[in-house]
Amino acid sequence: MTQSRKKLHIKTFGCQMNAYDSERMAEALAPAGYDVTEAMDDADLVILNTCHIREKAAEKVYSELGRVRLNKEARKSQGRGTMVAVAGCVAQAEGEEIIARAPVVDIVVGPQSLHRLADLVAKAETGERSVETEFPADDKFTALPSRAGGKRQVSAFVTVQEGCDKFCTFCVVPYTRGAEYSRPVTDIVAEVERLAAAGVREVTLLGQNVNAYHGDGEDGSAWSLARLLRRLAEIPDIARMRFTTSHPRDMDEDLIALFGDEEKLMPYLHLPYQAGSDRILAAMNRKHTAEEYERLVDRIRAARPDLALSTDIIVGFPGETDEDFQDTLDVAKRVGFAQAFSFKYSARPGTPGASLEGQVPEMVKKERLAILQAQIEESRRTFDRATVGRRIPVLFEGNGRKPGQIAGRSPYLQAVYVDGPERLIGHIAEVDILAAGPNSLTGVMNAGFEWREPIRTAV
Repeated sequence: MTQSRKKLHIKTFGCQMNAYDSERMAEALAPAGYDVTEAMDDADLVILNTCHIREKAAEKVYSELGRVRLNKEARKSQGRGTMVAVAGCVAQAEGEEIIARAPVVDIVVGPQSLHRLADLVAKAETGERSVETEFPADDKFTALPSRAGGKRQVSAFVTVQEGCDKFCTFCVVPYTRGAEYSRPVTDIVAEVERLAAAGVREVTLLGQNVNAYHGDGEDGSAWSLARLLRRLAEIPDIARMRFTTSHPRDMDEDLIALFGDEEKLMPYLHLPYQAGSDRILAAMNRKHTAEEYERLVDRIRAARPDLALSTDIIVGFPGETDEDFQDTLDVAKRVGFAQAFSFKYSARPGTPGASLEGQVPEMVKKERLAILQAQIEESRRTFDRATVGRRIPVLFEGNGRKPGQIAGRSPYLQAVYVDGPERLIGHIAEVDILAAGPNSLTGVMNAGFEWREPIRTAV
């Protein structure tokens, strides 16, 4: 009799790289007999894939583990067992402490050891707990199974670089993800080709500091991110490319020029500036000034005038005065971001920023964040309203919120909804934008647009 397959539930916290890691964990566990389920109470194995960036990240994980424990007890009363794993950056930072504080946990595994997950699960099935938070010498990407693309997956993330050597004083990434590492070009090309063959039309290259990419190229030399993107653009079925997250100090001229030269590279760039005060930027160890950041933006927009720019901003960093905060507001206003992610500073244990003098009171941080977010929201709405009346190409990714509606993304990463046939999912069509709502655009298909089934590249 064939053994029934087990169920796996993964809850993902935080960034796009964690979303990618969660996909890879599911793929790694499929040969071990696990299929993904959206219902935790149906899962034989529950994985919390954690992020350490947000405020009180570890406490939120322990709170979630309380809910997992109740679920495990309920399943036990029904005669069903449940294994629990904590993965990701909180796992890396907390290690043994997780099992000490939450005995419900069977496995703790850091982001650099995901390729060992199947072995750790096999041990847990025999009752052996594991904590795997080293930075192993072997390459996890080589050890993980080859990707084949998800069901009807139009867009996909591909991690090309991990870790960071910048050591910003507010950031835990160098301690949880390690030093910068870039995957070889041939491995990335092979992964993207497999995704393209499975129907993926758009790839987003991921890295904690993605534009510091320096992987071994096909000719044996170290390739830049710009050269990697040019190589990926040669894959016929890939229609769109993006990358995130970038550091201003690694935005070289070749990459800037690519925004104007390569039509497959979308006019959207996430480029954190974090603060508008040079004094605060120095305390953050950002290694750029506000003026240098704005000059960089000018050069990128000279290459691609319609660029949509997004950013990260921290308010209330230790020592931040009202004048420093005003500098941050002024930079945001002058640049005019299409989107921004803003946060109150929260001390991450073990980072230099946690021990700095001049910690800003919580109420002050809260007030400043509200002011900043109101300004950012107006900037975002202004950008979205500027697309009304334009005809833009939209890559359709799935069904919309209403019957007969399909949804996709503009080149600027905006959500777009139109009435249209499902057969357009996975294809690009021109859309006349009629309105900009709070979080999306609506439009109608170009009246002169005639859809034809494209010729796919043979595999």
